[in-house]
Amino acid sequence: PTSDSPADTPRAPNGSGCAPLTTASHGRAGKLLLGSVLTLMTLGTIGGNLLVVVSVCAVKKLRQPANYLIVSLAAADLSVAVAVMPFVSVTDLTGGRWRFGRWFCNVFVAMDVMCCTASILTLCAISIDRYLGITKPLTYPMRQDGRCMAKMIAWVWLLSASITLPPLFGWAKNVNDGRVCLISQDRGYTVYSTAVAFYIPVSVMLFTYSRIYRAAKISAAKHAVAAFPLWPPDGFASPDGMSAASLVHSKNQGSIFKREQKAAATLGLVVGAFSVCWLPFFLLSTARPFACGGAAACGCVPLWLERTLLWLGYANSLINPFIYAFFNRDLRATYANLLRCRFRNINRKLSAAGVHEALKMVRARPLGPRAHPLPVT
Repeated sequence: PTSDSPADTPRAPNGSGCAPLTTASHGRAGKLLLGSVLTLMTLGTIGGNLLVVVSVCAVKKLRQPANYLIVSLAAADLSVAVAVMPFVSVTDLTGGRWRFGRWFCNVFVAMDVMCCTASILTLCAISIDRYLGITKPLTYPMRQDGRCMAKMIAWVWLLSASITLPPLFGWAKNVNDGRVCLISQDRGYTVYSTAVAFYIPVSVMLFTYSRIYRAAKISAAKHAVAAFPLWPPDGFASPDGMSAASLVHSKNQGSIFKREQKAAATLGLVVGAFSVCWLPFFLLSTARPFACGGAAACGCVPLWLERTLLWLGYANSLINPFIYAFFNRDLRATYANLLRCRFRNINRKLSAAGVHEALKMVRARPLGPRAHPLPVT
């Protein structure tokens, strides 16, 4: 890496100048490799999240309020890939210098902060939605309509905008001197933005996951205890209605048990991936204004470290569509049909697959001789 002399570093009119800028020098092979990796990440993020949006919008079975939050998450991640990643890629390939002017720097920072924050807050909203669905299975689904989901999504984006707007209206100005484009290093703004964008959401996600995991563990214990035969053996009389009631009870208990196990597994993977991707970046972002301060904040962190942690955070937008598809059979089937250009009869295929799965579960259930609705003689 090479350092520019302080005399060459212009000062921004707003006084947000930087210490001498350290840039990275890449050889031709290095630029080719770096450009290929960043391009694949960007295109993969666009393609994966487009699949989610198209799948939910095109397939009737997936077009339900419970999936609106997943569409909002895909839209936020898609915005990161389209409006943020290309400019960061060009900046990284040219050694870390901002090439798009001072005016666009503020627009870029606003888009970056809002889209990434919306993605994080939507993950938090999904965890709350799953938590309420598990802990209040009788009352929450009735309130889980389209209007409720729309309000939740609107609050997510409004809260994201509340972090974006202060630097544009004079509370804390972005670092913007024509060669560096960096979010404001004001300490008060840094504490506020990182708390709202990361520390509070991750705390909520950890709380909801711990509660869902606890509920799944208790349910697993009850399920194990209740695994004895539900029907009396041969030679013992039983009212005809008892078998039907036992069957309904067993089916309901099994359904709740599977839902809790699936929610715990999904949310655990989401929280784990989210923490691995974003925690290092936000720890660095929180510490930098306090450890460096002032104009030195631009150059006190090695450029390679800063950009690596930034792209690690962007990678969360790449893996989100595949995490949810991994645990959702209908999404996986829709992805496969769309990627193979089999657009016709997707809804019919999913309905047939659902009926086939239900019949397979019924046939696989061991039934005792007293399960027959007629008395056995």
